[in-house]
Amino acid sequence: MGLVEDFNAYRSKMNEKIMDSDSLIIKRIFNLDTNAYAEGHLDIKSKELIGLTCSLVLRCDDCVKYHLGKCKEVGFTTDEINEAMGVATLIGGTIVIPHLRRAFEFWEELQHV
Repeated sequence: MGLVEDFNAYRSKMNEKIMDSDSLIIKRIFNLDTNAYAEGHLDIKSKELIGLTCSLVLRCDDCVKYHLGKCKEVGFTTDEINEAMGVATLIGGTIVIPHLRRAFEFWEELQHV
């Protein structure tokens, strides 16, 4: 499998195990996360771009990969993603660069899925 398929398969498998734990706290956190990205005063595209840039600044590779996938689903172009990730790297500083490399690699893979 490729980078995108491996990530999605692992995420799905582990999310299922997490949900099977039947923890009310975890279920509420997952629900809150899902609802935060629903259409509201901000459209879904804006929320996904915010999620991507915050995840990059916070240096969470799994979160970056997830939001890159969602950004592709909602129709962002490579130029839009690159510009947003540039801003995130400016805000986060040079420590973000290793995560930016992985983000570029994952976005590139997403273009072939």
